[in-house]
Amino acid sequence: MINYEVSDGIATITWDMDRPQNVNNAESYPAFSEAINRALQDQSVTGVIITSGKRDFHAGADLNALMRLSDAQQVMEFCAQWHEVNRKIETGGKPFVAAINGSALGGGYELCLSCHHRIASNHAGLRIGFPEIKLGLFPGGGGTQRLPRMIGLRAAAKILLEGQLFDAKTAFDRDLIDGIATADGLIDAARAWLMSDAADSEKPWDKHGFKIPGGDVWSQVGMQSFTAGNALLHAKTKGNYPAHQAIMSCLYEGLQVPIDLGLQIESRWFANVLLGNVAKNMIRTFFFHMKDANKLVSRPRGNPVTTFQTVGILGAGMMGAGIAHAAVTAGLDVTLLDTTLDRAKRGKDYCQSLFSDQIKHGHISEQNAKAMLKKLKPTTDFSDFADAQLIIEAVFEDRDVKGDVTRKTEAIIKPEVVFASNTSTLPITSLAETSQRPANFIGLHFFSPVHRMKLVEIIRGKETSDSSLALAMDFVKLIGKTPIVVNDSRGFYTSRVFSTYVQEGMALLAEGVVPALIENAGRLAGMPLGPLAVADEVSLELIYRVSLQTKADLGDVYMDPPGIHVIKQMVKELGRLGKKTSKGFYDYPSEAPKHLWPGLADRFPQNLSEEQPSVELVKKRLLYIQAIETVHCLDENVVTTPADADIGSVLGWGFAPHTGGVVSMVDTIGVATFVAECDLLAQQFGVRFTPTAGLRERAQNDQRFYSPLIDAA
Repeated sequence: MINYEVSDGIATITWDMDRPQNVNNAESYPAFSEAINRALQDQSVTGVIITSGKRDFHAGADLNALMRLSDAQQVMEFCAQWHEVNRKIETGGKPFVAAINGSALGGGYELCLSCHHRIASNHAGLRIGFPEIKLGLFPGGGGTQRLPRMIGLRAAAKILLEGQLFDAKTAFDRDLIDGIATADGLIDAARAWLMSDAADSEKPWDKHGFKIPGGDVWSQVGMQSFTAGNALLHAKTKGNYPAHQAIMSCLYEGLQVPIDLGLQIESRWFANVLLGNVAKNMIRTFFFHMKDANKLVSRPRGNPVTTFQTVGILGAGMMGAGIAHAAVTAGLDVTLLDTTLDRAKRGKDYCQSLFSDQIKHGHISEQNAKAMLKKLKPTTDFSDFADAQLIIEAVFEDRDVKGDVTRKTEAIIKPEVVFASNTSTLPITSLAETSQRPANFIGLHFFSPVHRMKLVEIIRGKETSDSSLALAMDFVKLIGKTPIVVNDSRGFYTSRVFSTYVQEGMALLAEGVVPALIENAGRLAGMPLGPLAVADEVSLELIYRVSLQTKADLGDVYMDPPGIHVIKQMVKELGRLGKKTSKGFYDYPSEAPKHLWPGLADRFPQNLSEEQPSVELVKKRLLYIQAIETVHCLDENVVTTPADADIGSVLGWGFAPHTGGVVSMVDTIGVATFVAECDLLAQQFGVRFTPTAGLRERAQNDQRFYSPLIDAA
């Protein structure tokens, strides 16, 4: 687990746990602490190197172990152990070097910070930093105290609050490490420093007269950081993320006292955040569930993994071109077909623009971009699909158009080739009726813009085979996306639930609620945009067209969604079609930021004579309507697991990430409380808020969707 050896007076402590990654837990702590004691007590040892026998240096705390901690005392004791060993390194009287052979994240980088010198390998995949904030946590092993003492308050706050990860060069430029070496020369470089006159066994903050670089808490820099900084932080987080505020508190309180007291302050705040619902829910969804999804744990067993070489894409618009970009980036040959060669070439041009942006930001080389672009062939000839292993249709959201290209494509492709539709709403089973091979027909619902959105919703039709599903999942993994698998339904899961957010916003507008209140409440609830802004982004015209298609498909069964007359007025009477035409619920001036259209007040009179609803009530309506529809999807087996429901909600349409997802939010509220509150909403605003029978049964039986995290971890 922890290997120890001495050569020429230098001890090398190598982390090499019996698991894929080195982590801090109850097993590794005693072994590492013992190795540190051994090195400090051995008088023949003049310096110590800490490194790793694995590809990565250290991944930080074992999240499974953290999630088993049930009270503040346990958390404080866990943190105290690591503070103890790190302070031994700092104050033991011998110089320590972190030889960072691979990624050092979270607690792994905190270990590096406790060393007196840090040298990283120039390995391209190496990353250094604190990603904890993305899981609703923050560094609890001294990161909030050592980093600002090393690089200054302002620079440290930015790194801690944003969770950025840095390659070796960037880390060196930002003073996060002290040197870079080749992989083969890393240990030699560490030994060279230990034997040099520069070797120092005392940390700056343990020396008399130490001052924080750039100014302390009460300096001009400090005051600006904690006054304007807190205001800016709240504007960004809307107060939904306790970890962000905890970091600021750790910095403010901890940097006014000696480091040992600062570490105690950090531990208290860490316990407070770790035991809160936000961190628990975010860790469960963004770490455990996401990891399972990316490992394809739900992939049908017994189906061989597909090795892809060629993919055909129908439609070279932004979606089709975006999918093409993802495929060529993964090394595939892609045929991109559209009705004219000019349109197909515009799709290739879009890919080129994405590559250009990646080159600009240093993510890829110009040479690699050119090589990938050569793999993309624009065409109008269906016969160019002859060798494709997978076809992805991304044409106009029209049943007849999709049926036509399906028939033309199937006349060319091999019988075993899977045909996937990128439709966002039309049921896959009905689209498969135009196919000669419905077992090979599946839905692959990408999200816009494809190059930024990580989720792909895989829709299984009634006749879709296990082998087709397995192949689709293999493809999604290959292009670096996260899949969820759902069963067929109109709108499937994501579009079906997401639409309720937009519809509720329009219902509020129709009731006379001030548009700014609607939009601000949506953002304060944790949504990326207000519902009216989202409608503009999606296109009011498309929303209206989908409603007409749905009505035509369902006939007498169809029921108008709330606020439908709002969208009808906007599109048919006012010609305000959304952002694409610079006119929707918002105006989009070319030389100024967007703003709510003033004409909304005349078209949808606001009840200014009456009291407007509270922000909390509007937030509740916007979030709860999505939760109710999600439960419908679970009850109907459209989405089959709470985990997929949560992943789909946060990755698919940005549902308040601090909740961990829709289902996690319901569990946090409490199922019984949620049911009672929905009954009140149904009485006030309509039957759409009525809880399902299954949800009422859960409430009566005091049954959560998830087991308690302490047991689940």
